[in-house]
Amino acid sequence: MKIEKFAAIDIGSNAIRLLITNIIIKKGFPTKFIKSSIVRVPVRLGQESFTIGEISSKNVSKIVQTIKAFKHIIKVNDVKSSLAFATSALREANNSKEIIKEVKKKTKLEIEVIDGRKEAKIISLNNFFEFLNKNRIFIYVDVGGGSTEFSIIENGKRKNSKSFKIGTIRMINKITSEDVWNQIRIWIKTNIRQHSKIALIGSGGNINKIFKIAGVLDSRPLTLIKLNSIYKSMRKMSYEERIINFDLNPDRSDVIIPAAEIFLKALEWSGSSEIYVPKVGLADGMVRFLYKKDVSQR
Repeated sequence: MKIEKFAAIDIGSNAIRLLITNIIIKKGFPTKFIKSSIVRVPVRLGQESFTIGEISSKNVSKIVQTIKAFKHIIKVNDVKSSLAFATSALREANNSKEIIKEVKKKTKLEIEVIDGRKEAKIISLNNFFEFLNKNRIFIYVDVGGGSTEFSIIENGKRKNSKSFKIGTIRMINKITSEDVWNQIRIWIKTNIRQHSKIALIGSGGNINKIFKIAGVLDSRPLTLIKLNSIYKSMRKMSYEERIINFDLNPDRSDVIIPAAEIFLKALEWSGSSEIYVPKVGLADGMVRFLYKKDVSQR
């Protein structure tokens, strides 16, 4: 048996995350991916990127310091290989090229900015799709701060994906157009019109937290009724009350409301009444992508 460690750094709109995964390799057995360490630093890059168009020197400094800290953690964990992807916040910032150069100069880390299509493709590397009911159509919904990725999963395979410019940080800043909502509605209805028995798969920190609050067993779905109940309860509370009553981090308390709204709309337009929450996302897919690349080069 051999154990290797791989690491992924996900530079998102609401936070920067580090995931270290143990990969268990034994001849004659399926390769296992076991999460070893997860570190999340709440750096809200999307707040500036989506409103003023560029990321401030203060937040650039936070990116650099976070990456330096992550590199230390990666080193002491004897990680074999790592990579860093950035999504919509850095992608849309006018000074993204300068930031990438600055980070590389000060940390020796190369950041790759990926588009929504690649993000959906990387997420789909998480093999939980293979264990889904093959008789059902699933809509995978990954809600981020700046964009939301939708994928149609049929027979355990990703058939179609699209990224929409809608996310929790855009919504709390009221910079989401009605046209985008309409595009999502049309996309969902077009892609499921020949199918019934639709269910959603939810991804992202907000739906993970809602799932935990709901107290649902890991193998069971979160129902529309339960999601709507939690959403209505949260809406009645102030920012501070949500932190206290639901044990939310301060940077989660404001964005969890719009995230719930996106999932509720997706449920409504798909005619579904349940969401499966596997608690995997971009960073998990990045580790699998990295491992696959490593194996191909051996």
